[in-house]
Amino acid sequence: MNNRERTLAILNYASYDRLPLVHFGYWDETLEKWAAEGHITAEQARNWKDGNPIDAAIAEKLGFDFNWSHCFSPITDLLPAIEERVLEEFPDGSRNILNADGVIVTKKTGATGIPHEVDHLLKGRQEWEEFFLPRLQFCKERITGVNVNAGGTEVPFSEGGLDYLRRGEWDDPYGLWCGSLYGRIRNWLGMVESAYLQVDDAKLFHEIIETVGDLCYRCVENALKITGTQFDFGHLWEDICFKSGPLINPRVFRDQVGPHYRRITDLLNRRGIHIVSLDCDGKIDALVPIWLENGVNTMFPIEVGTWNASIRPWREKYGRELRGVGGMDKRVFAYDYAAIDAEVERLKPLVELGGYIPCPDHRLAPDAKWENVQYYCDTMRKAFG
Repeated sequence: MNNRERTLAILNYASYDRLPLVHFGYWDETLEKWAAEGHITAEQARNWKDGNPIDAAIAEKLGFDFNWSHCFSPITDLLPAIEERVLEEFPDGSRNILNADGVIVTKKTGATGIPHEVDHLLKGRQEWEEFFLPRLQFCKERITGVNVNAGGTEVPFSEGGLDYLRRGEWDDPYGLWCGSLYGRIRNWLGMVESAYLQVDDAKLFHEIIETVGDLCYRCVENALKITGTQFDFGHLWEDICFKSGPLINPRVFRDQVGPHYRRITDLLNRRGIHIVSLDCDGKIDALVPIWLENGVNTMFPIEVGTWNASIRPWREKYGRELRGVGGMDKRVFAYDYAAIDAEVERLKPLVELGGYIPCPDHRLAPDAKWENVQYYCDTMRKAFG
């Protein structure tokens, strides 16, 4: 079996020969550190992207099989993006920048992680109609403007990428990016303003969700039509939960966003794509039933965090319809071999549930030691074939 076949077998509760070793990429600072240590080249650190040839080369060195976040990705974001520009500079070298999402953030020299949000361009109907709505219209270039990893080489859609997609001759699972139905909206508005808008201008809030949902649907519809490809899974992104729960009222999420999930997953199912995964960080428990009832059946990356997320309680509650990729506590990569051994032992009964593939529960942070990641991969191969 190849990785594509064994992955689909596991997620469909069929027999398989061994567990694939899956990862979810790295922080840029992690790659820079590993380059400084001589494990990879500086060029690899600079040019790594999910699923590109450099990603595959680094994974092979570490012992991973593939990156789950490897998809054909129609452009479901603002097109064109809002022009990034510096708004203000401060004596300490930090700057306030209007980014591509229309968010004003403070960037500090040498700082890593998510920058501090200062303000948001999108405040109401005027900004929505002037800056956002025109950038959320469907056009064919949202499909044909995408680069494709064709046989290990990244090529434009128009220069061999389409032929590669239509042949479908890949050994690792390859997904279809289906966009973000609320996470991007939350980014544009900010958490506080997105909450207020639901009450202050319910009509605009609904219109924004409808516009984004329709764009994502049309991108999926046309990607399937234009490429003629049998993708292995659909994949969405949200990141709309914190350590204590959702950043949106679950009732509002079910009523307003749920129908757009259902519309997209029904389309995927009609095309024979029955695995639909969703990337959402944080404590997602309150949203899991909403995703499940609307056709999203694979949770990712199941962040262990301080709230000990795991597929087990969800499986006990919702049954075998719920699958998972993730749930491996990546924090052990900063410790020692004993911590990794303990984590692998913790994963064994979860794998036995079926429909579940362990994967580090987010991108590997700079405290991850190269030799620890290699040891994890070696240990997992011994434990799971």
